[in-house]
Amino acid sequence: MSDHYWESTRPGAGRREPRADSLSDARVISLNGTWRFRLSPTASGTGCDFLSDDFDDSAWDPMPVPSHWVLEEFTPLAGGARRRMLGTAEGPLYTNTAYPIPLDPPRITEANPTGDYRLVFHVPEDFGRAVLRFQGVDSCAKVWLNGEELGWSTGSRLPFEFDAPVRHGRNVLTVRVHRWSAGTYLEDQDMWWLPGIFRDVELIERPAGAIDDHFVHADFDHETGLGTLRVDASMDASVEIPELGIWMRTGETAEVPVEPWSAESPKLYRGSLRSEGEVVDLAIGFRRVEIIDGTFTVNGRAVTFRGVNRHEHDPLRGRALDVETMRRDIVLMKRANIDAVRTSHYPPHPEFLRLCDELGLWVVLENDLETHGFIYDGWEHNPPASPEWREALLDRLRRTVERDKNRPSIVIWSLANESMTGDAFGEMRRWLDEFDPSRPVLYERDPTYQDSDFYSVMYPSLEMLEMIGRREEPASGRIGMHGMMFDDAGDDGVEPDPVDARRRGLPFLLVEYAHAMGNGPGSLSDYWRVMREYDRICGGFVWEWIDHGFAAETPDGTPYVMHGQDVDYEPNGGRYSLHGLVFSDRTPTPGLAELAKAYAPLRIEVGEDAVVIRNDRHTASTADLRFTWTCDDGSDEPASGELDVPAIAAGESATIGLDTRAGLVTVSAALAADAAWAPAGHVLAWGQRAPRHPPVAPLPTPIGGVLVAASEVRLGDAVFDGRSGRLRMLGDVALDGPWLDLHRAPTENDRGQGDSNNIAKVWQQTGLDRMEHRTDAVRTGEGWFEATGRTAPSAHPHGVTWTMLWQQQGEGLELTVTADFVGPWANTPYMHRDIWVPRLGLLLGLPGEYSQVEWEGRGPGESYADSFEASPLGRYRSAIDDLQVPYPVPQENGNHVDTRMLRLSGDRMPVLQVEGRDVFDFTARRWTSTDLQAASRPYELVDSGRVWLNVDHRQLGLGSASVGPATPERYRIPREKTVWRVRISLQE
Repeated sequence: MSDHYWESTRPGAGRREPRADSLSDARVISLNGTWRFRLSPTASGTGCDFLSDDFDDSAWDPMPVPSHWVLEEFTPLAGGARRRMLGTAEGPLYTNTAYPIPLDPPRITEANPTGDYRLVFHVPEDFGRAVLRFQGVDSCAKVWLNGEELGWSTGSRLPFEFDAPVRHGRNVLTVRVHRWSAGTYLEDQDMWWLPGIFRDVELIERPAGAIDDHFVHADFDHETGLGTLRVDASMDASVEIPELGIWMRTGETAEVPVEPWSAESPKLYRGSLRSEGEVVDLAIGFRRVEIIDGTFTVNGRAVTFRGVNRHEHDPLRGRALDVETMRRDIVLMKRANIDAVRTSHYPPHPEFLRLCDELGLWVVLENDLETHGFIYDGWEHNPPASPEWREALLDRLRRTVERDKNRPSIVIWSLANESMTGDAFGEMRRWLDEFDPSRPVLYERDPTYQDSDFYSVMYPSLEMLEMIGRREEPASGRIGMHGMMFDDAGDDGVEPDPVDARRRGLPFLLVEYAHAMGNGPGSLSDYWRVMREYDRICGGFVWEWIDHGFAAETPDGTPYVMHGQDVDYEPNGGRYSLHGLVFSDRTPTPGLAELAKAYAPLRIEVGEDAVVIRNDRHTASTADLRFTWTCDDGSDEPASGELDVPAIAAGESATIGLDTRAGLVTVSAALAADAAWAPAGHVLAWGQRAPRHPPVAPLPTPIGGVLVAASEVRLGDAVFDGRSGRLRMLGDVALDGPWLDLHRAPTENDRGQGDSNNIAKVWQQTGLDRMEHRTDAVRTGEGWFEATGRTAPSAHPHGVTWTMLWQQQGEGLELTVTADFVGPWANTPYMHRDIWVPRLGLLLGLPGEYSQVEWEGRGPGESYADSFEASPLGRYRSAIDDLQVPYPVPQENGNHVDTRMLRLSGDRMPVLQVEGRDVFDFTARRWTSTDLQAASRPYELVDSGRVWLNVDHRQLGLGSASVGPATPERYRIPREKTVWRVRISLQE
């Protein structure tokens, strides 16, 4: 028991050779269930006594398996009642890049929480030779069966097996699990550190003649339509594929016409691999993966991944997912037009990949390896560059590939994530080339890309991505936090570099982009338009699928989502655990809707008298789709009908005549019949033709007028404050405002990454969240009222001068706002800051009785300047409270761009109507932006008793600068003189 195996750079001992995951008729005893558990402070655990058959574990904690003990109730190290330890050092810990242990590989400190597990189980009399399989244990486990040591293993997301000398009847299985081990240094994967037996434990019968391993080779020739099948196995067996009429022995080859497998048409041919002792299920997908002339192809056609990165996460169970949750993930992805997943940064549960085969997702399977935390050591002692780690690194790759080698959905192997460079990658690549040359290999972090078939970087700007698509990117060998960094200087005068020349010839794979942290990301459609344009770019993977938050409660029982910053432990990755397209409970965010629009597999362009439909699918035609149109001309019953669209082959387009009356025309493509992942009627793509809106001429500019001396001024039904110029009453409705508003509660992307692109910090430092207002003059004349003033922060010279001109227009008031930026907004005298403007608009306080909104514009969800394409134009209605998006960290949300008309109503309240002379943005909520900024949890936002309405000329785009480039210039607010007009009135 004194051997410090948990500090060994070896990957394990006593284990069986890795082999393919499979289903068979071999009997399996599931050892999932309730085990007994005791946590100890050091790697010594509870000692040796728990190995004994008659050890009394009745005082130990019950512990579900699979699970992570840090998410369950257990007896803390200090003693006391069993309880969950969320938020403490004994609960889940989150880091982004830093290791939560001293950086001293492969050593571990004395404090190493260790869980001892015990299970008593029974084996029937007729059960034969057996294998004990653990699908996943974090981070190091030693195993005993009936007091006999079987061995130990590291590699948390990888299976390991032991020959299991079970006895008939009662057996005792004991496992010691260490939270930290040498393996920890290979698993710094931007996620919660969650120890425990978190995947299935099984006892598998291995009768005489059983098939230990098999390797399916299923090729497809797109020119002949023929599939070639060979199945190798650890022993002689028969291969039977009835649908193809194949009956042959292992090692033999058959060539038959087949339908190929693809993510769109995941055709699987079911059969069996039969020996004297076992029948193994086969699910064979024929496909060929090639790189041809620098283009990534499957079955002869270029592939552009519509991808997403996916960690395994559940708000209650961590990475201990059940099959239904895995299926739910894939169904949500498919319905959002996602067709590819990168398994960041480790192999997922094998059932997830089985579902990818069945439902159809391209998979980039990543090895369980990341050493990002060695950045704090200047990459000294980085395991891939250290010979003593070679066995462990190769072991991880072998176990990854051996387990999943038969999955047709896997089209690329990824050696690791963010692990810099080292000779180990060359050894890993050479092994892969020999073992499985049928799939290309990815490794992003080595600037030479010598072991990668792809060129890849993370989070490039749109401009850089365009250059990459044209193979014109600058040369560089520098590596930063997120991969290659490009030199500003050109390449003129630089000697030709063969490494650079090879890189330019590689296909480009965008492994991470569009950091989906909080409200955002922006520019999804912009990125996709670039990726779709160039065959060199084989797609990209948004970071990432799901928020990593845990369900928690305050002491009084109020629920909230716990993130990394809630843990009293350093180092701490903060709120970077929340960066998903779905919330932690898998509720889709507005970002997922925007991605679904960007990833739409068809482009539908609606013209005056025709529709152009482009099929951007990989192989499938449009024969499975139904096309419909609607025309909303403002009447109560919009016209609608079906379009007769012939089947359009992949990569082709068609123009279809369309005869509709004037109005808002929408053409949609939906599933004609039920699919395995969505019902008939599910919409894949849509396009619109907006009606023309003639410009509304401005009212004549008044002249003359007098300065106001009275305390109030009436203009029709409106009453204005004579000193501030603010509107106090409109009819019987008490109002307050408008104020010129430049503030928004920062989004997570506004906060940038550290000091990079942290515009929220600039706003705070330059007072944009505490602007003060001054009215300089109030004038009035026949049918008009005007106030001029200045809005600016204390302590700083920059500000905005403004004029608000109110003119009677029928039963309402037309408001013309002129705003001009004065003072140093760029290169400020102090600290030389560049102050971006978060919003430019008007803020009004309304009575709290208003509860409903109707609008004409984009909806129904939120939209922003760089994130609106998923929001079709139309007529919408919502409760004000339902406009809010419950981001777990409160931030700007609920905006709507391209609004032409807005109506607010409430019980016994007249309708307040706002009409744009051009389009405007609006938000409506029961708290101010200042309240929103101050809150750290959604439950801290309380009704102020008023409705706060923003009617904005424009708001800054969202961007994705929490990790990534700054928001593009075109989505920023110009700091220049700006004029906009709205009409405000009351309707009965």
